[in-house]
Amino acid sequence: MNDTKKISVVINTYNAERHLLQVINAAKGFDEIVVCDMESTDNTLAIAKSMGCRVVTFEKKDYNIVEPARQFAIEQAAFPWVLVLDADEIVSEELRTYLYNHISEPACAEGVAIPRKNYFMGKFMHACYPDYILRFFKKEVTTWPAIIHASPIVKGRIIRLPRSRKELAFEHLANDSISTLNNKNNVYSDNEISKRLHKHYGVGALLGRPFFRFFRSYILKGGFRDGIPGFIHAVWEAIYQFTIVAKLLEYKRNSKD
Repeated sequence: MNDTKKISVVINTYNAERHLLQVINAAKGFDEIVVCDMESTDNTLAIAKSMGCRVVTFEKKDYNIVEPARQFAIEQAAFPWVLVLDADEIVSEELRTYLYNHISEPACAEGVAIPRKNYFMGKFMHACYPDYILRFFKKEVTTWPAIIHASPIVKGRIIRLPRSRKELAFEHLANDSISTLNNKNNVYSDNEISKRLHKHYGVGALLGRPFFRFFRSYILKGGFRDGIPGFIHAVWEAIYQFTIVAKLLEYKRNSKD
């Protein structure tokens, strides 16, 4: 195969032993798998090496989010097209076939946003679908900002896979517990502060942002179809928004002292 039609899979990891073997097995049909590890202390590296992956290391330092490692990771890819996976995301055979067909087309889009199927309390979450994430792109036209929840910046045309094509969606294995969500919300909201320093939130945002996020998740996006897990998840999304605004207000108030 011409190297211009080859795809590198890049998997970002940190203490990711739980699902890594399953993730790598699902990605075996691509031209290479690069594991970019942030100095894991569990069996992540042993699993990656045993599966024949090429392993590179990004110094963890004080980082507690993955985004600072994203750009470094994609730069390690040997081939022009890159599919980025987290260590709890499964790529289907149908998606692999679709991506190779895509890059064989003349004047194909430089980026592809892929839907992702998410689960909570063991239940598929309608409110979290299609959860589009831009994870497939041409390496030479892409940069990834080191900001929490940032998407890659692709210079070129970007397409979205049809939400109806669920066989093309990533399978997200996280299925986080409430305890894990609580920990993530705390870490993520801390990292959101620097991203939102230009915002001028007040009491209205403390009320409005959580309410809208709950309404969007539970009503507009159909979380009510998911029963109790759907209600709990919608409340958790509201709590996250409240926490972000509250922490930003606290930070700005303390900065004045």
